[in-house]
Amino acid sequence: MKKTSNFVFISLKIVAWIIFVGLCIEAGALIVNFVYSIFKPEIVGKLYQKLDLQEIYQKSKAVFYGMYSFILVVSILKAYLFYLVILLVTKIDLLKPFNEFVSEKILQISYYTFSIGIVSYIARQTGKNFTNKGIDTEILNQFWEDSQAFILMAAVIYIIAMIFKKGIELQNENDLTV
Repeated sequence: MKKTSNFVFISLKIVAWIIFVGLCIEAGALIVNFVYSIFKPEIVGKLYQKLDLQEIYQKSKAVFYGMYSFILVVSILKAYLFYLVILLVTKIDLLKPFNEFVSEKILQISYYTFSIGIVSYIARQTGKNFTNKGIDTEILNQFWEDSQAFILMAAVIYIIAMIFKKGIELQNENDLTV
């Protein structure tokens, strides 16, 4: 393998780890804030990322907990997605990339990416519904504004997973004929 491609792959591993750590910190901070808001609701206005949800909390606790649950699910799914990416990039053998492990991880990555897109889309539509009913949820759009991108990305990753699956079949077939 060339030094350039090896350097790029190592760089990708480092970037994946940085993104994973950042997403874990974000998910952890959101979970801590959520738990803290259950026991001390007066602190809701001073949550992580200066996320002032006090107005939503005062208008409807059910909406607050429902929308915050969407935030938590999306952030946890994103962190787990990058955990799968890290598993993939650390275990892949670039000299023989077509194997069951790689195919399975790429397929799982496509499923989790699709899940993030669907949950984000549902959360965005639910937020719009609450906004129409007089509860302003516009501040939460930052957590699911990229739902359509995740759905499209899931489709592309799924196609790559199917290519890998077919590559494994051809490789196994080729090994049997030799």
